[in-house]
Amino acid sequence: MTLKIHIAEGAAPYEQVRAQIAEQARSGELPVGYRLPTVRGLAESLGLAANTVAKAYRALETDGVIETRGRHGTYVAAAGSAAARETATAAQAYAERARRLGLTEEEALAGVRDALRAAYGE
Repeated sequence: MTLKIHIAEGAAPYEQVRAQIAEQARSGELPVGYRLPTVRGLAESLGLAANTVAKAYRALETDGVIETRGRHGTYVAAAGSAAARETATAAQAYAERARRLGLTEEEALAGVRDALRAAYGE
């Protein structure tokens, strides 16, 4: 696992850790079952505070990308289906809210496109 933190970059260090691990898990660079370093170990290797890495790990666990097995460590989870389910649930809630607000389908889609561009830095 290779992570690079760019302090001058606009994203918070925990978000950079989260995004890089998530991308490496999605791409298969970090295979399902791969054991991640301990919070403290990764923090030391990146020159970050342990709380910063812990925050990234909590977000990744919430997203279903990793799973913590107590004292046995933290591992890359088989997260594709969990992530797809969560995304579908969020999309359904958004679609219902947009309809209640009286937006057309095109207006609702434009809102999603804008949000995705902002989220992915485009």
